Amino acid sequence: MYLPPHDPHVDDPMRFKPLFRIHLMERKCATVECMYGHKGPHNGHIQIVKKDEFSTKCNQTDHHRMSGGRQEEFRTWLREEWGRTLEDIFHEHMQELILMKFIYTSQYDNCLTYRRIYLPPSSPEDLIQPGLFKGTYGSHGLEIVMLSFHGKKAKGTKITGDPNIPAGQQTVEIDLAHPLQLPDVENLRDFSELSRIVLEVQEQVRREEQEREQRQEEEEHSQQASSQPASPLGGGEGAEGEETAAGAEGTTQDKAPASQPFVLPMGVISRNEDYPRTCRVCFYGTGLIAGHGFTSPERTPGVFVLFDDDRFGFIWLELKSFSLYSRIKVSFQNAQAPSREAFDEMLKNIQSLAT
Repeated sequence: MYLPPHDPHVDDPMRFKPLFRIHLMERKCATVECMYGHKGPHNGHIQIVKKDEFSTKCNQTDHHRMSGGRQEEFRTWLREEWGRTLEDIFHEHMQELILMKFIYTSQYDNCLTYRRIYLPPSSPEDLIQPGLFKGTYGSHGLEIVMLSFHGKKAKGTKITGDPNIPAGQQTVEIDLAHPLQLPDVENLRDFSELSRIVLEVQEQVRREEQEREQRQEEEEHSQQASSQPASPLGGGEGAEGEETAAGAEGTTQDKAPASQPFVLPMGVISRNEDYPRTCRVCFYGTGLIAGHGFTSPERTPGVFVLFDDDRFGFIWLELKSFSLYSRIKVSFQNAQAPSREAFDEMLKNIQSLAT
């Protein structure tokens, strides 16, 4: 098990916890041992389900239990997973979320399914190197997010989840075609000023989507009304328009300063106050929020803040909350996707599992 550092220290290294081990014997035989719990290795089982997927099962779940019962198990889990004691946590909402996570995870400690995850492919045009990041999620603690680039969009996909947004869901989406010009530091402290800027861009994005849909409908109607094939000139104009927009976008980024002062607006909550005070560039984006059990999910406006090659942030406008993300600097062998199509297919699969 690959665990994030204790909240809110996103720059600390990841932690490792063995879950099972395999002893290869003579005559192609093998024994499997479950490493979960605090009573040492015990009998387990592994089953290969299908390509890139397998399951482990513990055959002696009593080794997972503690003499002090569930209360001792919960306190031990809290100390190991969060680096805290129950007495350290005063916020009732946070206590509720942590208890929900413990109940959920401890229900499945005897049988786990593993599926392969590809690291995102990269290209020279990417804003930064894509990959895995540790991020702060308020009372949920630290979670792992995969940042990938898809043309004029960047996506942050949850690799680990919480009681509100499960793993596999797209936690943030960044619109690289809509950079944001932040005000100076003094005006940036005013949350209403930042909100005004973001909502204006949100309305612009909405209008552009409507115009795009309207053009598509008109093109479909014109094609249906004529027996002639669609004019290649129309496609050329569209492509040229996209190149022009991309060129304008590139110009905007080129003209942006190497770094600019940054501070969170008053009233925006951050688990980590040690965030960078300068940033390279900001973009309009949306963040996914939902109730417990992934109820009533909706995408809400926000600000993607690029600090450097290894850190970025996201301001959740509606929640008045800030998430800080830091790159996981570990080399994974054989984790590269064989193709862009294989990576996109993997993203679809893990999202469908979560849904």
